[in-house]
Amino acid sequence: MLPASLISCELRGGEALPRFLGPGDRPWIRRLLEAWDAQAGRPARELEARLREPVAGCAADQQRLVAHLLLGLARSRIGAPVPPREARALVFGEMARRPGDAPSAVLGDCAGRLRLSSGALAEALFADLPGERLVVAPGLLDPGELALRANLLLAQALLERAVRVELEVEGNARAVVRQAALRGLICEVSPSARGEGVRLSVSGPFALFRRTLLYGRALGSLLPVLAWTRRFELTAHTELRGRVYAVTLATGDPIFPSAEPRRFDSQVEERFARDFGRAAPGWELVREPEPVRAGGHLIFPDFGLHPRGRPERRWLLEIVGFWTPSYLATKLERLREAGIPNLLLLIDESLNVGEGDLPAEAR
Repeated sequence: MLPASLISCELRGGEALPRFLGPGDRPWIRRLLEAWDAQAGRPARELEARLREPVAGCAADQQRLVAHLLLGLARSRIGAPVPPREARALVFGEMARRPGDAPSAVLGDCAGRLRLSSGALAEALFADLPGERLVVAPGLLDPGELALRANLLLAQALLERAVRVELEVEGNARAVVRQAALRGLICEVSPSARGEGVRLSVSGPFALFRRTLLYGRALGSLLPVLAWTRRFELTAHTELRGRVYAVTLATGDPIFPSAEPRRFDSQVEERFARDFGRAAPGWELVREPEPVRAGGHLIFPDFGLHPRGRPERRWLLEIVGFWTPSYLATKLERLREAGIPNLLLLIDESLNVGEGDLPAEAR
């Protein structure tokens, strides 16, 4: 999770306005890239210190965000004439056998055996520590793309602290619903009040009893997919500095997009489809059948199942991700009210993020 100190927002009344980076920020981002290039071959700790030195033309919190992103992208290597583990085994083992000798004398003797200077051996002892590894040059990185990636990181950090999220989507809404299902988010899908499209109401990680970090990352994964919709508007109620603020993200916000959503990319669904095909060769398996109305809500089943040549005997199947007992109880009640007797819910008990067990009426 992005540290709270790196969340760059303007707090205005009950709203939190993300301070996104734009074209005007590219010059100082380029200077940070040049600083990274200049540190190539130097210890990583020096790169970290260099990226945090004040840069003209940018706000301090925005610079810290980009520096955090660059440090996450940075690669390093061990630069030592002898593997550090072997160097430590030799030197520390020799010191244990010669407790009365000066450390410098022991180091000199060990260096002589390896045909190294004492200074080179001393540097090799801890050359594999994260801060001592040598920085690799950044290669070709575009400041504009880095700005979009930093914006995505900022937006995801806001969602990772959300109590709840409301999302209106038009165009390619199934890709968003699919991503929510693949990541196991606790959400309700209903027709949009605006007409075309769908509405998703998603529980935020700060409303859950446990597993908030993993769930928060799953929620943040929705953002890049939204770039592939025709229009979206997301409102997150996010906890910042001890208060809950409304954060609005919408079409046109400069957020780095995902790769084009694939039609079939869930290992759980893929494994189920493979195993079902082997276990029931006389049955037809249909991926992503049409959505089903359950009262005022929409349910997007993962599969339709029917005996070959008998589509009228169809069953629908949905694989549930993260859940709470109250979420399941509400879902089951709506299904019964809607009179959908042929829908199966597959529930993984280990994905319970609430207090309590399965509802007593769950079958």
